[in-house]
Amino acid sequence: MCGICGFTGKNDREILARMNRAMIHRGPDGEGFYQAEGVNLAMRRLAIVDLDSGQQPQCNESRDLWVVFNGEIYNHKELRARLIKAGHVFASDHSDTETIVHLYEEHGDLWPQVGQVNGMFGLALWDQARRRLLLYRDRIGKKPLYWTVADGELVFASEIKSLLAHPRVAREIDPQALYHYFSLKNISAPRTAFKGIHQLPPGHYLVWEGGKARIADYWRLDFSQPLLEISAEEAAQELRLLLDDAVRLRMDCDAPYGAYLSGGVDSSSVVVLMCRHQQRPVTTFCLGYAEEARGQFEGKAQDIHYARLMSQRLGTDHHEYILDSQEFAASLPGVMRAFDEPFSGTISTFFLSILIHRHVKVALSGDGADELFGSYLSHRLAWPMHHYLALRAQGKDDLGSMSPQERRLLHPFDTPEQFAFLRGVAHPDQSVWRMRLAVFDEPAKRALLTPEFLRLVGPTDSAGLYRGYLDQATARDPLNAVLEVDQRELLANQVLPFMDRLSMAHSIEVRSPFLDHRIIELANRLPGKLKIKDGINKYIHKLAVEPLLPEDLVKRPKEGFVQPIYSWMRASLRPWVEDTLSPRRLKAHGFLRPQVVQGMLERHFAGQMDFSAQIWNLLCFQIWYEEMVSRGWGA
Repeated sequence: MCGICGFTGKNDREILARMNRAMIHRGPDGEGFYQAEGVNLAMRRLAIVDLDSGQQPQCNESRDLWVVFNGEIYNHKELRARLIKAGHVFASDHSDTETIVHLYEEHGDLWPQVGQVNGMFGLALWDQARRRLLLYRDRIGKKPLYWTVADGELVFASEIKSLLAHPRVAREIDPQALYHYFSLKNISAPRTAFKGIHQLPPGHYLVWEGGKARIADYWRLDFSQPLLEISAEEAAQELRLLLDDAVRLRMDCDAPYGAYLSGGVDSSSVVVLMCRHQQRPVTTFCLGYAEEARGQFEGKAQDIHYARLMSQRLGTDHHEYILDSQEFAASLPGVMRAFDEPFSGTISTFFLSILIHRHVKVALSGDGADELFGSYLSHRLAWPMHHYLALRAQGKDDLGSMSPQERRLLHPFDTPEQFAFLRGVAHPDQSVWRMRLAVFDEPAKRALLTPEFLRLVGPTDSAGLYRGYLDQATARDPLNAVLEVDQRELLANQVLPFMDRLSMAHSIEVRSPFLDHRIIELANRLPGKLKIKDGINKYIHKLAVEPLLPEDLVKRPKEGFVQPIYSWMRASLRPWVEDTLSPRRLKAHGFLRPQVVQGMLERHFAGQMDFSAQIWNLLCFQIWYEEMVSRGWGA
């Protein structure tokens, strides 16, 4: 695990070293450089596998293929044995990095898929004989990789801040990318907050040859071949076996490791399986809060309770980090620097990683299960909306006109209050109703943003992002259609970035067994009726892990791995909120209309409207701008 960077063209060790230093947090254990005619490669190392001889860059035996690699190849031992049998010669004992150059030799450009690689990675491979540089990103996007073209040469890095350390990389912000942030909470790749800087899409590779970039995919999401005849019991058994093997593979580690334990089903099932594969107690970590969480997040107090309960039952070596609102606010500039871009999703990983760093280098997590098996509001809406639209077409537009059996099809949106919400959101076009759930919809953004900024944005709308995903859609049922969009946008651009950036900010590697590509491929072939059934979220997932967990935990309402920021903003953090979003500070960029923001704050604090999500979104944007632009990172 490490950070990588480099560029083509003239050799310049000073620029290369500057780019590498910008991400020392990704690899504090060492650094490596390779420079030859036409290429400059560098890396920062966080030593996880092959601690003694796993230094990078690494090459093949003829020294005409070189690689810098961020990530892990989990099945590298199996791949190494296969490659040795095919005649390849290895220099290291068990470095996973060295398998990459030999896989490329054996299988060509499509080596990750053809070679059946199981891992997470962002890497660069220099083919000296063919004078070509290749960049690769793992199938689902667990590891980041950014690139740009500067003065006719390719420049790449694991983080934007590393690219910005190159003097010829443009630092101009991208208004259109920022425009979408106010709806999505994140920047939607392949765009970034900076013009001309792109993120390589998951499952893709880039070939730089002859002064030109060519991008192609080697793997793609596929919902087009559903297993319609599979029973729930068969699916659960297959999923349980795959999850057990995915956990086992991710425990292959030469450095100390542990696990997140939030007290929920996802992380608890991972820890249970870890306990089966080792004799000593698993080291576990949980985040708690010093102040009582109220309102939307009052259930967060139960995280500590359930995590402690699971720790006691399993005999883990358990550790807790207790966070208060003042530390949270004071740390937000550092959080935004870790992202390099505005981000208003979950950031709790940043604080728990402080604790994890004191004990281990690697932590397994339960991330990805929600996006595979259905948990969020958009997922819960999918089937009820589908049935409601069919009933509406029959003239049944209210609960009174529906039979009891028809009303059950709308569960849990079959109460008067929930039905009113369903009817208000429902639309046949997913790109339309998705925007009705956005932080700011199009009219709200047009009212929020200044005319000057909107002129820079030009003619666009955020629903167009969803339309783009729907154009690529392969899913055949309503729930899978929503999950496919979320795997392309929410998982890739929000969930995985917060896990990677905020853990690596503290030099921690996170491994996610649920995002093993074999589990993804199985999940995406399961019909939606097995994912949310009778109002039970992640039905097939819970059925799979039910034998592993106590009944009270399996039936516990989902709380999510989030922080009670909405409660804090109304109480202890109110002065901080008002100062951060004051007209004086907003004028630094002139993107937001101060009178609109102030009106929003007044109505929110008066209890007239709940603008929690919108205010959090604006706070993160403001702090990002002050840290990344006003202070010179992006200027």
